Amino acid sequence: MKKSLFLSLAISASSFLSAQTLTNTKGSEYQFTVVKNLDASAVQNQNQTGTCWSFSALSFFESELMRMGKGKDFNFSEMFVAHKAYPLKADNYVRMHGRTNFGEGAGFPDVIHVLRKYGMMPEEAYTGKKNPKDQHNHSMLEATLKAILAVAADDKNTKIDFDAVHNTVENTCDAYLGKIPEKFSYKGKDYTPKTYAEATGINADDYIFITSFTHHDFYTKFALEVPDNWNWETMYNLPLNEFQEVMKNAINMGYTFAWAADVSEKGFRFKEGLAIVPQIPFAEMTDEQKTDMVKKPQAQLAITQEMRQLAFDNYETQDDHGMHIVGMVKDQNNTPYYIVKNSWGKDRNECDGYFYASESYVLYKTTSIMLHKKALPAAIAKKLGIVQ
Repeated sequence: MKKSLFLSLAISASSFLSAQTLTNTKGSEYQFTVVKNLDASAVQNQNQTGTCWSFSALSFFESELMRMGKGKDFNFSEMFVAHKAYPLKADNYVRMHGRTNFGEGAGFPDVIHVLRKYGMMPEEAYTGKKNPKDQHNHSMLEATLKAILAVAADDKNTKIDFDAVHNTVENTCDAYLGKIPEKFSYKGKDYTPKTYAEATGINADDYIFITSFTHHDFYTKFALEVPDNWNWETMYNLPLNEFQEVMKNAINMGYTFAWAADVSEKGFRFKEGLAIVPQIPFAEMTDEQKTDMVKKPQAQLAITQEMRQLAFDNYETQDDHGMHIVGMVKDQNNTPYYIVKNSWGKDRNECDGYFYASESYVLYKTTSIMLHKKALPAAIAKKLGIVQ
């Protein structure tokens, strides 16, 4: 692997931290010590698609199967999920007369919805590419679907052949992504998507969604008001301190989690393998301080519930990317960071497609997470009425 920020560690080979030490690069003074590093599958590349939600959620489920002792060679088909989700989103768009979101974006609940309704497939059985050597690119598919739906959802239509619209969307997905096989063979056994999903042992009922905002009551469920939550999936609402406790507890107990967050901050520096919220606002930094920001550890801003809410209300925090958190490290100042697996391939930064998000960044910019209900501390699960 490429060399990256210095890491002081002694761990077995898993995910990207596969060497005993990683030397720093370009003068970086960051020194990370691993707190917990959990198993993860290989970094994938969503390429020219807005399907990070599918890549990150399936990466999470691949880690879940590793945690469950089911093996380490799972590679689920992200495009099976995307193909199945497009018609569902299209149905909703037409029923809402075009007054809702339609596009490549979606959320972790959509993966659960597809899992329940249709099942899953391995990448080997369905790549979602007409030519296996091509990169994923949904620009023409999305433009075509939007053109179809613009007519179908027009208020001037007094009679809509709903089945015809649905079938047209299905056929368009087939044309661009390839038709999904009803049956397939994998590792010497025959499956349908439903029987394959059952064979993995993943139980959709075990997984929950959690967030932390004050515009709804804590310890209740609500539909998070972000455009990609087109299906109005509800999630549990926790105070920030307990949200923080859930995430730490999950990692320490061996559970990874899928992470939906905003990555538009000045401190999101994927190329340098960092996502941070310095105590000094970026606008007040000197040029030297801006340079130092990615070269040496910075004091991180203390995040409050009020700051989180204001950023969400001002559209500064939006649900614009899905990722997968697989561990924690600390820098030489004892500042905690989460290890984040991204879906932009291995070559866009020097951490093999991973990066380190400070706990401050995660607390500030998270919109929601998906995790196994057993990853919750027992006292918090009881408050939410969740039986573990």
